[in-house]
Amino acid sequence: MDPCCGSGHFLVAALLMLVPMRMELEGLNARDAVDAVLRDNLHGLEIDQRCVELAAFALALTAWRYPDAGGYRSLPELHLACSGLPISVRKSTWLDLSQNNNNLSNALEKLYDQFKLAPQLGSLIDPGKTLGSGTLFETSWREVSNIIESTLENYSDDNKNELSIVAKGTAKSAKLLSGKYHLIATNVPYLKRGSQPEQLTKLADDFYTDSKQDLATMMISRWIKSLDHGGIMATVSMQSMLTKKGYTNLRQRLLDEHGVPLVARLGSGAFEAITGEVVSVALYFINNSTQRKINFIDIEKTDGTQSIIFNLLENSAEKIDIADITADPALRIRVGASASAGYLRDYADALHGQGVGDGIAFYKKHWERELPSSDWEYYQLAPATTAAFSGREDIVLWEKERGRMAELAKSVRHLNHKAQQWRSGKPNWGHKGIVISLVGEKRATLYTGQIYGENCCVVIPKNSSDIQRIWRYVRSGVFAEELLKIESGFAASVKTMLAVPYDPNTWEESHIPFPDINKPFSNDPVQWIYHGHPCGSVVWDEEAKCTAHGTLRTDDTVLQVAVARLLGYRWPAEKDPEMELAEEQREWVNCCEELLDHADRDGIVCLPAVRGERRAVDRLEALLADAYGDQWSATTRGKLLESVDHAGKDLESWLRDKFFAQHCKLFQNRPFIWHIWDGLKDGFSALVNYHKLDYKALETLTYTYLGDWITQQKKQIGEGVDGAEGRLAAAEALQKSLELILEGEEPYDIFVRWKPLEEQPIGWHPDLNDGVRLNIRPFLSVPDVKRRGAGVLVHKPNIHWKKDRGKDVESAPWYNLGPQLGGAKGDRINDYHLTLAAKKAASKQAEGK
Repeated sequence: MDPCCGSGHFLVAALLMLVPMRMELEGLNARDAVDAVLRDNLHGLEIDQRCVELAAFALALTAWRYPDAGGYRSLPELHLACSGLPISVRKSTWLDLSQNNNNLSNALEKLYDQFKLAPQLGSLIDPGKTLGSGTLFETSWREVSNIIESTLENYSDDNKNELSIVAKGTAKSAKLLSGKYHLIATNVPYLKRGSQPEQLTKLADDFYTDSKQDLATMMISRWIKSLDHGGIMATVSMQSMLTKKGYTNLRQRLLDEHGVPLVARLGSGAFEAITGEVVSVALYFINNSTQRKINFIDIEKTDGTQSIIFNLLENSAEKIDIADITADPALRIRVGASASAGYLRDYADALHGQGVGDGIAFYKKHWERELPSSDWEYYQLAPATTAAFSGREDIVLWEKERGRMAELAKSVRHLNHKAQQWRSGKPNWGHKGIVISLVGEKRATLYTGQIYGENCCVVIPKNSSDIQRIWRYVRSGVFAEELLKIESGFAASVKTMLAVPYDPNTWEESHIPFPDINKPFSNDPVQWIYHGHPCGSVVWDEEAKCTAHGTLRTDDTVLQVAVARLLGYRWPAEKDPEMELAEEQREWVNCCEELLDHADRDGIVCLPAVRGERRAVDRLEALLADAYGDQWSATTRGKLLESVDHAGKDLESWLRDKFFAQHCKLFQNRPFIWHIWDGLKDGFSALVNYHKLDYKALETLTYTYLGDWITQQKKQIGEGVDGAEGRLAAAEALQKSLELILEGEEPYDIFVRWKPLEEQPIGWHPDLNDGVRLNIRPFLSVPDVKRRGAGVLVHKPNIHWKKDRGKDVESAPWYNLGPQLGGAKGDRINDYHLTLAAKKAASKQAEGK
């Protein structure tokens, strides 16, 4: 039986295997063997009538083409039926088919009740049960089917002939559904519970409580009951059946009441006709006899279906003892588990990170805000790569647990809202442990006690002395391999993380060094523990097992850090005396003090010489010379330019043409040094420190620096200097654009969707807590097609103001805004503009209250 036969692939394959068997065992010729197999051995059900017709054609064609079987001819009746055949007439009309035959009327009524939901339930229909409970009726289904077939055989009412055909088909389907089979072979359909129709979820709740998570497991539960004594079910289904906690009770029943003699993990490329990573599957053999061991074949990484077939035939199976499975409370079926071995949960605890449901409002990159700050806390996330100290890029608006996040959580405490998880993981804060990503590749880093996010979990050893061994285990890759045996999906649960086998003795000594978790270090400027020195380097000394000064760096971040320092930016590690750092890291922090004289006071550095200040390139080179000391040379400068894809060119052209685009890329399109220009290569151009760019600083840029440049161009026009008129026009246009930003009338306004109208910025008065994404909008809104960049910036960061994911709560200030812009209530709209008049009126009204 194939209860999900589709267009008959499994049935055709079975025909080709069974015919030679019967020829050999019974001495039949090919024609008689083909007929015997069709008559006795093959049965199929399918919810789709068209597929049943295709399966019948495929079987017939294979039978006719079988060698020496006689070609085209009449064949025995095929045991195929549509289990999704709808009965779409009224019940009274349906019962009229009985023509007052009480036995037939009774049978038809039961058929009607059972099959009225056939289009939704298909082969899940169990003739031994109704959608409620209890036995369907006393007579067996085979007897019922015979009654219907014999009574309707000569039925001749032309008006109801089609209806009688449906009745016969339904009876045939019921007969197959009630049968017992020696072999059930099928590829079950997949449909998660959340996508199932109501009738299917009701059936699952009534009869398939341990397998209701997916249609595939419901189908397996339904059909293992149709195995004859000694029968076996061979099915392709999801790998998640092996290990996911939701299927623990199903595995318990399979082990207690049935047997699983063989499992083969096939992976996500097991189907030749299906491309893409559709679903990770396994081949399961299930029978009616309990056993002590499971044969397990793992060919998940095999490339191509032909290789899968070869490995299934050639690979020897590993044996899993049932005792090893039952030693795990979740009863996971996997290789390598041992009843005598321990698990990570025996040595460590883990907790999920916090989330609030509106991350854009509360989480920022650390370079978007001056730190340290009483309102913001360092925020640990899953690292991009496994490294000792990584994932330290973000900060969270925590406000000592008494701010806007707390208010949001309080306002939705009666709802099933993400904000209820705003303090998840708190018992781990302040401790030392290991951060592990919950999604995708299981990357890891050391944890030093910060608030951490929901995309990771933190593993805290029960005994602090175990942290080195657990870190070696996680970093080695063995942890990820063991986890894959349990959870092959994209995301893993915290409990699954702790369910991996772990023997601390194996990781007592290792070639993998362990840095001092109390003294973190990093050479990465996107980390808030970065020391801040442009060319400084801290490395791990394996022999001394400590951090140490390395050679001065010349990688592609050196120039970025140098420009940031020139504009007066300092990293959190420089300004936060409470931050734990390695000693060598702290030494580089101290060296940064020597570079402070190069920092611009007002955070505005013009590329041309303006207002008595030197050119930006001259000031940058002086800073680099002091940073490198004796190692500064033309060769060093050349290496730096080569590292930023500017080999053979000069530092000035890199500043003008490439710095800002590379700055946006390095700092994840949240730039804190902005490159403002007038659109001309030889025109006015200035770098500004976003943190210092308040209203007064923008006025200074607009009228003092740019004003001086305008004066220079007017003077050059009088002197007859070529190009001066064009430079003057471009500079004056830029000045007008900056004046519009200062004023802040739409579309040069700032809109913050989580603030009410009376708190919206009026003119250029940005709140740094709102982040670069929202505050940069006026600078990208200037409609000037002559400029290569966007607005008044030389390059357009990859920033959008589309609506954010998720829905706001009704108390949100702009909850009703969506319909005005073609959306829905609760949409988190960002691309919206407010007039100055509306802002001022709301602000004045709020002051009056």
